Amino acid sequence: MKPFNRTAPLRPWMTPGASRIGVQTMIRKSVLLTMMFAMLALSPLCRAQSQEPSIDSAIEVARADMRADRTTIITAAMNFSDQDAAAFWPIYRQYEYERSKLDDRRAVVIKDYVQKYSSLTDADAKAMAEQMFSCESRLATLKKTYFKKFNKVLPALTVTKFFQLDRRVDLLMDMKVESSLPPLARPLDVEQAN
Repeated sequence: MKPFNRTAPLRPWMTPGASRIGVQTMIRKSVLLTMMFAMLALSPLCRAQSQEPSIDSAIEVARADMRADRTTIITAAMNFSDQDAAAFWPIYRQYEYERSKLDDRRAVVIKDYVQKYSSLTDADAKAMAEQMFSCESRLATLKKTYFKKFNKVLPALTVTKFFQLDRRVDLLMDMKVESSLPPLARPLDVEQAN
């Protein structure tokens, strides 16, 4: 039986040199990603205006910001090699273009909801819900299609990491949009409940 060596490091990351650089790089990336998510979440507060913009212009500005923010976050978080970046970005541009068509449909539903909010009927609500389910289903199909396309030129681990990041950015973007919409319960609903 081999005796226990008390001078040997217990964890590989505690050894001096290259492994420590890897940990520092991970920490830097985590801090950068956290800062970017915070900036993304706070950006609506920085754009406060004295005049209320129309829903069309607000959605278009938000979508343009989302595309720019998404690209910045992907660039920083993925840290592609030159070879991986050359393979990723052309496919990503196709993905983003097709995704924007789906987002156009979703934006129409959101605009419709905001315009009809005060007089929304059950039939309107049902139609909007069906349209949103359709958008979500089409987005899932699009992601599956592009997972295969990305996977032809990049390792599965890299592609999975991208789609995990994409999902997190989607959640942030959804929160940003949802926070600008009217509340789910109207005063009329509260009065009817009593």
